[in-house]
Amino acid sequence: MSRADMCTTHCLMRLTIAMVALLAGLQEARPADAGPGQNRPIRFGTDVAPVLTRLGCNGGGCHGKAAGQNGFKLSLLGFEPETDYEAIVLESRGRRIAQTSPHNSQLLLKATGAVAHGGGRALPPQSEDYRILLEWIAQGAHPPRPDDPTVTKIEISPPQEVLAVNERRQLLVMARFSDGSSRDVTRSVVYQSNEPDIASVDRDGLVRTGAHSGLFTIMARYGEQIATFHAAVPYAKNDADKGEVNRLLDNLEVASGSPSFVDRLMIRQWRRLALVPSPPADDATFLRRVTIDICGTLPTVEEVHEYLNDRRQDKQAKLIDRLLERPEYAGYFALKWADILQNRGAGYSTSRQRPGTTLFSAWIRDSIAANKPYDQFVREILTASGSQRDHAPAIWYRAVRKTPDYVESLSQAFLGMRIQCAQCHHHPAERWSQADYHSLAAVFARVGRKGGFADAEVPTDEIIFLKESGDVKHPRTGELLVPRPPGGPDFKLARDEDPRHALAEWMTRRGNPFFARTMANRMWAHFLGRGIVHPIDDARSTNPPTNPELLDALADDFSKGGYDIKRLIRSICNSYAYRLQSASNPLNGGDNQSFARFYPRRLTAEALLDGVSQVLDVPTVFSPGPGNLPMGTRAIDLPDENVPAPFLDAFGRPGRMSACECERVDAPALSQALELVNSQEIQRKLMAKEGLAARLAADQSPAEQRIQTVFMRTLGRGPRPAEREAAMQFLASEPDRREAWRSLLWSLLATNEFMFNH
Repeated sequence: MSRADMCTTHCLMRLTIAMVALLAGLQEARPADAGPGQNRPIRFGTDVAPVLTRLGCNGGGCHGKAAGQNGFKLSLLGFEPETDYEAIVLESRGRRIAQTSPHNSQLLLKATGAVAHGGGRALPPQSEDYRILLEWIAQGAHPPRPDDPTVTKIEISPPQEVLAVNERRQLLVMARFSDGSSRDVTRSVVYQSNEPDIASVDRDGLVRTGAHSGLFTIMARYGEQIATFHAAVPYAKNDADKGEVNRLLDNLEVASGSPSFVDRLMIRQWRRLALVPSPPADDATFLRRVTIDICGTLPTVEEVHEYLNDRRQDKQAKLIDRLLERPEYAGYFALKWADILQNRGAGYSTSRQRPGTTLFSAWIRDSIAANKPYDQFVREILTASGSQRDHAPAIWYRAVRKTPDYVESLSQAFLGMRIQCAQCHHHPAERWSQADYHSLAAVFARVGRKGGFADAEVPTDEIIFLKESGDVKHPRTGELLVPRPPGGPDFKLARDEDPRHALAEWMTRRGNPFFARTMANRMWAHFLGRGIVHPIDDARSTNPPTNPELLDALADDFSKGGYDIKRLIRSICNSYAYRLQSASNPLNGGDNQSFARFYPRRLTAEALLDGVSQVLDVPTVFSPGPGNLPMGTRAIDLPDENVPAPFLDAFGRPGRMSACECERVDAPALSQALELVNSQEIQRKLMAKEGLAARLAADQSPAEQRIQTVFMRTLGRGPRPAEREAAMQFLASEPDRREAWRSLLWSLLATNEFMFNH
């Protein structure tokens, strides 16, 4: 078919739709029978499309996928009703709808299984969904019209609840429409549980809890609107146990004296869940934990002794303050932000890229060391202009250079949203539309680049500037989009204004629903092992925070305090939750949401390698390729991820291809075990003549004293009696003193206690 024929056909289809709409308006104006058993008109957008979504017809695994299914394509989840109407009523010469005999419409025959259907029988003839489709066809299969009422919101009742195990609760969902009307749509919505092991929900909104305790959320979707039901299933199962839990939490509040806002909100949630937190960790464990988390470094033997002998009541707060002033703090968090900001060297000619990655890394580190307010830090990156040779924040635009990069990197790094889906269609689990995605992209449409030189596939040392013009069009409608943040409003800009400044102003304004919450959640996840919203960069109504009051309070305190990152860290690290043991008790063993115990996690690859170097007292020798790295450079201070280090790769060093912290992998793998056994770098450190193993073998002091030193260096504590005895027996049984000490050291380095922060 020629292009002219295609255009003619399309115009005829549009004309047909317009005529059908006109006739529909005339029919609705007459006092005619609206259909059997039905006293209101059935509308395509608010009645038919939700049925197709509920049945899964327009899902990504059926007719809603990009290519459709068996020649029949619908928009994903019904977000384009006009297109869906064309597909159902007009395509295939109208054979899917039989207005003269609605029961014999192919749409119904296939859905009920009366005619062969690849999706099986999805629609029982006696169901309410069948009746809606039948009534719509019987009323004339009217198309969606611009003046049709739209769903403005849906409300779920009850909005939250505390349920027992093996309990049932029926939900009620009401839809509110733009014409002021409302109706019960409980049996027309799509439901989903975010924790099916705790609670399930059937297609009619009946919630059933199981045998597990914890927090769960039920999502209800109707058209583009989403509502959520939040519930808790307490861990204590009877009134006597709940009373005992409350008594213990009362004692905890009294012992805390004047609990912080973090502690108060944590205790409130533990009460709701009838959850008893684990007791506080001992001093040695806390010292090791907080030193690793703030500085990415193990405490020294001297630091352990000093802290254990400190009798001040506020010694934990004093310790946190000291750690935040150490250069290792800035280095460790600069590594974290270099990952998020994609300060990448791999894939390029590192001889030319290394100065840029080093400059950006140093700028990040200096910003953190100076405790630069977080809003200023982000503003300087987003609005960066000038030469990448001289202006470090502009180097962000080296890796972030295309429309998807701008939108997705910005959203994940600073707004905590995964908005990628909205590039091609309405987000299936959130309110973001294609217009939201591409309007945000329009903020960067005038970012220009000039100069520099080609270095592999990415130019280097470009100059970033604001172009005279640049626009973005809606990919489906062709509409010219103006710059605006997700959810609006449109930015009102003069011709010479840079939209990036308007975006930065919107983001950092107090009350922004994303900015401060995202950073507070990111820091909470860093120290507690899991975000209040988890994953940390996937905030959406269908993935709510486990403790929304706590997240709001942290974000509010962060913004009120001038976006002071150290203040935020102090609030978290001084909290009762951060000081808890990682060992569970009978009530909180199944908890992985409410922080009633400390969640152990493996050290990051860089901190782990630096820890081995620190214990064995032999620095890592990095082979940087072009450019030189000073002897003694730590892994957390490497300028980029393109420094060869098999150990770091085996233990999950990220490639910095996206802004998602999920690139950093901490899951166990066979390669990690092989690296511990065969690592040339670890063997070099163990065999070094100037290293700890050699010094221990040559030392003539009592073996028991040297064993004490080994345990303090590796685990931050002295050996337990059984461990001391086993070590003594092992050393006595080995004729080669050097090999004996190497084996003892290696065995401790390979333990979970060393490799995990706990």
